[in-house]
Formats: sequence, structure tokens, C-alpha cells
Amino acid sequence: MNISGLYAIAGSYKDDMSVEYMAESAIRGGANIIQLREKNISAKQYIERAERVKAVTDRHGVPLIIDDRADIALASGATGVHLGQKDLPIAWARRILGASAIIGISVQTPQQAIEAQRQGADYIGAGPVFPTISKDDAEQPIGIAVLHDICHAVTIPVIAIGGIYAYNAAEVMDAGAAGIAVISAIFNARDIASATAELIQAMRRNA
Repeated sequence: MNISGLYAIAGSYKDDMSVEYMAESAIRGGANIIQLREKNISAKQYIERAERVKAVTDRHGVPLIIDDRADIALASGATGVHLGQKDLPIAWARRILGASAIIGISVQTPQQAIEAQRQGADYIGAGPVFPTISKDDAEQPIGIAVLHDICHAVTIPVIAIGGIYAYNAAEVMDAGAAGIAVISAIFNARDIASATAELIQAMRRNA
């Protein structure tokens, strides 16, 4: 499966917007992958929400990735899971989800990226590249230079995340990223589909 382009991270960020609507709107704008990120709900609620979002992604033929939770990915039939450095090891997630699942992992250094590839990750999430307001426990920004080094340290796709908007998206892609993952840049917009399309256009500006 091709891991590239725009990776939209949907979740319960706004009281007036369902995650299904967020996913549908981002896909209409051209998002290639949807990740569901939920932090403060029960496992039962997470599975139910994942199933509703999966109905949307299945309709459009777009992969659904679950943040952190391999058990939720398995229970909901999602395409795969995205792990943090302190989450379930890649090998264990693979054991739970099987050989065909897509497993990504967040990294901040080329060394972590190399190790992730060695352990069987399908893609890397590198960042935060720039300061971000979307994650309370975000690491310090790695910057474009480190992103470049990560992208060129591995052969699997690198998805850049953190503080990426239309004005800096081309710079991120020029560093070697296969795509970008975003929250605020599209989900804080009045028209999510249009914001997604504009961001994709910005990614290609220097192509």
C-alpha cells in the first residue's frame, strides 16, 4: 500500500464536529490516509468510533490507521496502527495485527528511524518538525535539517508531522518526506475539504 500524500488525523477536537464528518471532508479534499486519535474515551467508545470512521474510509477506499492502540485496530478492522516510542513494540503489534497490517511509528532522530525500519515498521512519522499546538505532550521540534536526515536514513516512507501548514509544506516535502500529517491545518478551517485541497496543492508547489 502506498503511504504518501496527506495524512489527516481526526479525533474529538471539536464539540460541533463528528469524527466521521472530519474524515469524510478530508477525504473529499484529497487526503490519502485517515488516522483516528482518541485519548480520553473508553475502549468501547474508541472501537465504536473507529467502526463509524471505518465505514467512511471503506466507502472511499482509504486506509484507516488507529493511534497507539493495536487492540482497537484489531477490534475495529482498521488497516493498521501508529505507535509512539513508548507504546507497544512493533513486533508485538505485528503479532496482534498480522503481516498485512500497516504499522507506523513516531521518531525524532535518524537512529530511531533506522531501528524502526529494522524492526519492521511500514512507515515513519517524523516530528514534530515545527512547534505545534495540537499535542499537549509534543517533543521539542526537530527542524528541517533533522527531518532531512531521517528521510535519507531509511528506505521506508517518512511522514512529517507537527506545525505544518500551506506556507511551509513545500519545504517539508523538499526535505524528502513522502507526505505530511496534519490536524490544525485542515480541521481548524471552516471548509475542511477546501483546506485539505489547498494544502495538497502547497505540498506540490516545488515539485
